[in-house]
Amino acid sequence: MNFIEGLSSVWDVLKKTDKPIILYGMGDGADKVLREFDKLGIEPFGVMASDDFVRGQSFHGFTVQKLSDFETELGEFIIALCFASQLPDVTAHIKSVALRHKMLVPSVPVFGENIFNDAFYRENRESFSRAFDLLADEKSRGVFRDIIRFQYSGELNHLERCTTDKQEAFESILRLEPGESYLDLGAYNGDTIDEFLSFCPDYKSITAFEPSPKSFKKLQEHCAAMHDVNLWQTASYNRNTVLTFNTKSSRNCAMADEGTPVQGARVDTILCGQKITYAKLDVEGAEKETFEGMENTIRLFKPKLNVAAYHRSEDLFALILQLHGLNPDYKFFLRHHPYIPHWDTNLYCI
Repeated sequence: MNFIEGLSSVWDVLKKTDKPIILYGMGDGADKVLREFDKLGIEPFGVMASDDFVRGQSFHGFTVQKLSDFETELGEFIIALCFASQLPDVTAHIKSVALRHKMLVPSVPVFGENIFNDAFYRENRESFSRAFDLLADEKSRGVFRDIIRFQYSGELNHLERCTTDKQEAFESILRLEPGESYLDLGAYNGDTIDEFLSFCPDYKSITAFEPSPKSFKKLQEHCAAMHDVNLWQTASYNRNTVLTFNTKSSRNCAMADEGTPVQGARVDTILCGQKITYAKLDVEGAEKETFEGMENTIRLFKPKLNVAAYHRSEDLFALILQLHGLNPDYKFFLRHHPYIPHWDTNLYCI
């Protein structure tokens, strides 16, 4: 299938436009967008932030300004959105700005080096098609198409069209039952354990991994009164080893070139044959390695899975194909939950 038929690459549009380009945001996403701009010879005109964040600061040599400043100076321009949020007031503001000005979202991965551009899509077109053919329902196929079209074109309408509430996925796909044995990989401070409990209060056991020392301490406190909970301050991986993690941001604690030593482990080693019926994976780009380290659990127990499928540009097809190889009986569902850009696009397997 040609999922991008009729669309122009966001990178091509930004390269060819004669309108000023304003970057919206000044974090890690903006750094990555500017690096790609440098490669393509794209010159941004300036940088903006939401009014509450503008304090005369500088970002990559640009003085950060308000939207109203550029409206007064330029009139017509293109906004390149370079940050992510799921907060309703922030996403509502993004949408309101997009109604007034042309807004595009250059797709840069949270982890990895593969930029979602024309070359990346065409190189992996066959893999995209193979993964698409494995999806179990029309809603999932619609999400798959729209996420590809969003990442390729940067146009927000594709993202809005495929967004659904997370409750729908739990109630119509996962359908958790009393007595579930839950594995939470990337448990943070216990928020996803609470999510699990809201759908399965009568659980059998909970096993949780969290590598960040700060988050792990909060996780211990949060779960202190719960029964049959096993907590591990470790990162899920494809072998038992010491990894280097950037632990500056406890919520997005992930492997890095420099940082803090963190124990990494195969899930199969930790579980040692313990039965798991439902697992959630949000492991900051290490989903592939995590599956390699829990292949015995997947093959033997075939647990229901809830997997973050947005960290790397290849995740949308690679994780489906990898899991299909581990368990050909899995049915695959894809959902995107409220978030801009396409973060919180999750793969559900039953």
